[in-house]
Amino acid sequence: MQDLFSELKWRGQVNQTTDDENLPKFLMEGPKTVYAGFDPTADSLHIGHLIALTFLRRFQRAGHKPLALVGGATGMIGDPSGKSAERNLLSAEQIEHNVECIKRQMTRFLDFDSPSNKAQIVNNFDWMGKFTYLEFLRDVGKMFSVNVMLGKDSVKKRIESDSGISYTEFSYMLIQSYDFVHLYDAYGCQLQIGGSDQWGNISTGCELGRRMRGAQFYGLTCPLLTKSDGTKMGKSEGGALWLDANRTSPYQFYQYWINIEDADVPKVLKLFSDDSESEINALIDAHMADPGKRLGQKEAARVITKLVHGDAGLSQAMAATDIFFGAEIEHLSDSDLTAIFADVPGAEVTADELSAGIGILDAFVKCSLAKSKGEARRTIEQGGAYVNNRRVTDPQMVLNDSNLASETTIVLRSGKKKYALLKKK
Repeated sequence: MQDLFSELKWRGQVNQTTDDENLPKFLMEGPKTVYAGFDPTADSLHIGHLIALTFLRRFQRAGHKPLALVGGATGMIGDPSGKSAERNLLSAEQIEHNVECIKRQMTRFLDFDSPSNKAQIVNNFDWMGKFTYLEFLRDVGKMFSVNVMLGKDSVKKRIESDSGISYTEFSYMLIQSYDFVHLYDAYGCQLQIGGSDQWGNISTGCELGRRMRGAQFYGLTCPLLTKSDGTKMGKSEGGALWLDANRTSPYQFYQYWINIEDADVPKVLKLFSDDSESEINALIDAHMADPGKRLGQKEAARVITKLVHGDAGLSQAMAATDIFFGAEIEHLSDSDLTAIFADVPGAEVTADELSAGIGILDAFVKCSLAKSKGEARRTIEQGGAYVNNRRVTDPQMVLNDSNLASETTIVLRSGKKKYALLKKK
């Protein structure tokens, strides 16, 4: 087995371990089963979850077997870790829908067909749903010390806050801890990984496993994804940076990484790139030698967008980016154009009107790119009128469905940067 632990350390992915001395030796002995949990609080994972997914991915590539636990049971409770107030509880139907969506997303990051160490998705509702309340208290609850639970940061902070903590969320730690025991019984899993905000839950799970099974359990956390100023990374103007293209388009996703600060480039490349230490260090040195070229940001955007959205999504994002440098606009989606031209005004026409054809002069006036047809004509004659970033030379040009750049939209431009959207209802 390769020295995975050393690689994780230089990549900055090791924050805390339950056994600094023996965990590296344990991993070097041979293939191990490792798990990370993901609660289905939404129908998509976000960039914060990508840390744990990348974590699992590295373990699998090193020869270990990854288990991705989707919390159909814990999702009903709500994890108090890192939360200042209690979550709104989701219905069973919402959770079931979210679980299925998350399962589909995970197939992009983990290999579920490997003959030796294929990844597997498990749902803790499959075993927690079989417990009665009294059975769980008798068999599992008696193993926990309330004094110890009160000392965990995730609980202590909530108790000291104005909102406090409900018994429901207080019980979350018990369920997640038992997950570890069940996965040990079913798969021989002895290692749980997660973000540093999960340290309390993970360390408690290791202790429960020792008490119930008399075996050695290990925990390993990675730092949360933060910027150099300490604030959380992955928050865009529209909210969270989602891994679902319908929530955050490939273009928006790409743009987030292309605009990160220079100080954040080394961390991001080490976390997400599969290049070697020497290759990444060489790129960082080249970037720092001439930050204006933004070599690091471009590579980070390329690597992470490809990881999340594949080659097609990356090509789509880069094509959309090129639009602002004058590239012709074609074969994009409405969601891409909406993301690119979020604040651009426009006008609507009916499907029948567009099929019949709209004169370019009328279109410019309708979209407020010109005050009159005469002004629109002068713009064309002076070479400043564009349809989908293609220069218009004929003032008699007629726009129709053949000019659509996406399902419903034609992009008009006057001069270098004045855009408008002509949309088909």
